[in-house]
Amino acid sequence: MTMTTQNLLVELFVEELPPKALKKLGDAFAGVLFEQLKAQGLASADVSVVTAYASPRRLAAHVTHVWRKAADKAVQQKLMPVSVGLDASGKATPALLKKLQALGADVSDPAAAVAALKRAPDGKAEALFYDSLVTGAALDTGLQKALEEAIAKLPIPKVMSYQLETDCALPGWSSVNFVRPAHGLVALHGSTVVPITALGLKAGNTTQGHRFEAKVSPVVIQDADAYAQTLLGDGAVIASFNDRRFAIVQQLAQAAERLGPGYEVLMDEDLLSEVTGLVEHPNVLVCEFEAQFLDVPQECLILTMKANQKYFPLVDAKGKLTNKFLVVSNISPDDASAVIQGNERVVRPRLADAKFFFDQDRKKTLASRVAGLDKVVYHNKLGSQGERVARVSRIATEIGMMLAVEGDSTIAMHAQRAAELAKTDLVTDMVGEFPELQGIMGRYYALNDGLPADIADAIEDHYKPRFSGDELPRNQVGVIVALADKLETLAGMFGIGNLPTGDKDPFALRRHALGVIRMLVEKDLPLSLHRLLAVATRPFVEQFCGGAFVPVQLMPPDADENYLQALNKHFGVANSTGQELVGFIYDRLAGSLREQGYSPQEVEAVLALHPQRLGDVAKRLAAVRAFAALPEAPALAAANKRIANILKKAQDVDAHVSEVLLKEAAEIALYAAMKDVAPRAKAQFEAGDYTASLQTLAALRAPVDAFFDGVMVNADEMDLRLNRQGLLKSLHDAMNRVADLSRLAA
Repeated sequence: MTMTTQNLLVELFVEELPPKALKKLGDAFAGVLFEQLKAQGLASADVSVVTAYASPRRLAAHVTHVWRKAADKAVQQKLMPVSVGLDASGKATPALLKKLQALGADVSDPAAAVAALKRAPDGKAEALFYDSLVTGAALDTGLQKALEEAIAKLPIPKVMSYQLETDCALPGWSSVNFVRPAHGLVALHGSTVVPITALGLKAGNTTQGHRFEAKVSPVVIQDADAYAQTLLGDGAVIASFNDRRFAIVQQLAQAAERLGPGYEVLMDEDLLSEVTGLVEHPNVLVCEFEAQFLDVPQECLILTMKANQKYFPLVDAKGKLTNKFLVVSNISPDDASAVIQGNERVVRPRLADAKFFFDQDRKKTLASRVAGLDKVVYHNKLGSQGERVARVSRIATEIGMMLAVEGDSTIAMHAQRAAELAKTDLVTDMVGEFPELQGIMGRYYALNDGLPADIADAIEDHYKPRFSGDELPRNQVGVIVALADKLETLAGMFGIGNLPTGDKDPFALRRHALGVIRMLVEKDLPLSLHRLLAVATRPFVEQFCGGAFVPVQLMPPDADENYLQALNKHFGVANSTGQELVGFIYDRLAGSLREQGYSPQEVEAVLALHPQRLGDVAKRLAAVRAFAALPEAPALAAANKRIANILKKAQDVDAHVSEVLLKEAAEIALYAAMKDVAPRAKAQFEAGDYTASLQTLAALRAPVDAFFDGVMVNADEMDLRLNRQGLLKSLHDAMNRVADLSRLAA
């Protein structure tokens, strides 16, 4: 393109924007504006670069290499088939002339108009095509469209409606909808103002700087490239969100360093982004509070400083909170003492409240608060928190007994006690004020009551893991209670049909399932998944369906589904809830394994067997990967798939072989090989050496290939057919203990 380009600057000056959304708003504003300019040919994806600016009172975008006018573009448009557009003599039909007129073509000479058209194959017939030159968009109109699109697509959490006074002769008001009232619009192409409008504003080259520290008002932007520098020099505003954030990080680190080597800043990323959205020119100041408040658990003080006051706490080298903290001020007076004293005065009542709550809460034991949970609603179909705690306690006791060593019931007793008290801090004053501290305060109050450390730790840890990558409970009691809590939620919500849909998961069931999976896998717990789900379901049956509570050790093997069906019947949902919950957990496990780098075929092969001990899954996957690398693997996987299809059609095949009915040499050889290989592979499997077990089975490749080459499985004689099917069933059982090898077949 021969035309020269200049850089473009667009700024919307508004009242204070939502600080938590500021970064997203700034990026969206600049991004959509840039995309629209590129779409209209006014900017280039190859050479143009966009820079987003966002401060508490402005959204802006700087775009390099923007044309005053986009290049004209040649466009070819299909009109209609030749048979429709031209008559038998080759003259234009009325339909063609009407179409050309609509496109703005000159039809005063129909013959010339037809001659200008092109004919080209279009499928089986020929069609007429019209070449035209579309005039490129002018920057005035193109930027107007781009700005309107950028405003319309802003991810605004909540729109405000406000009025503008009109400029017409008669007095009146017009209504405007935007995230905050807008007061100024800058649009500069180089040093030239682009005459566009938005939100009732006309573009110019002036804006406003810092509310209190700007050197001039208004701030005049002489050129698009001078925007950030002019705002900083004349307006005392760091326009770039990222630059302002970096300045805050630097100042925080410098302030801590000046205090001495024993101080470190608690650098909370969310708080840092929010504070960056609150100040235009940051100035970090050091403040302090009375040391007596340090008697309150530091989590309470840290939370109130961060959440309520947007302060940055300072800790010592051991991570213990100090009585000094950092404030990011939006003003930089010569004497900052008044600002410091003001912030210290403001935080003091907050800390005093926290101390009051802590002192009051400790006057009552956690045990005395259990009854209060009966008044807290958990779910209208599942009862109160008190009823929920009773279920979780029962589940935790059962899991504790399953993990007990040599009849020692201590762990089960501690798990039961921790589960009974785990939710009691919900009815304390501190957690009522700061819900984020649930579990954390329960631990402090449990220690205050003189409870064992493992119970206190479990009360805090039973919410873990709370998010992806979060740590697991620190001791076995905590793991048991965390499992019980999550399993109770899963069983209850699936029982009443509250399943996640799409991206909606209001009860965090996906997170709970992943938490259960992580604990079973990473702690390598010797627990059956189906048995755990049965244990989690039975308290609901007893509570809602009148079922008798049976200790897990006395339950018959087929009891799991009976309990699930009884619960489903009570709640009036389909009797497939048990299978749905099992499938839900295995789906989460499959997704997690694929994210860890396992192939879909490897994951499918292992999980097709629904392994009950999830701690074994990684070993099974490693064995499958090693087996797949063997030269015998493809043939054995294909044979396995063939065997599965044969057995599926035969149905109810007994894995029994009568040697006297083995007639063909190939089936005799296969049976002999199985008698040698299968017991060794089984012993290795039972010893947990899954890799060796599968590699041992690789020796069956030759006899299996020979069997399928030389033996008719579905023989006419019924006894031969059943015997051969029994041989294949025995082979299938032996080969698929670790994984379903047929899933590896191409």
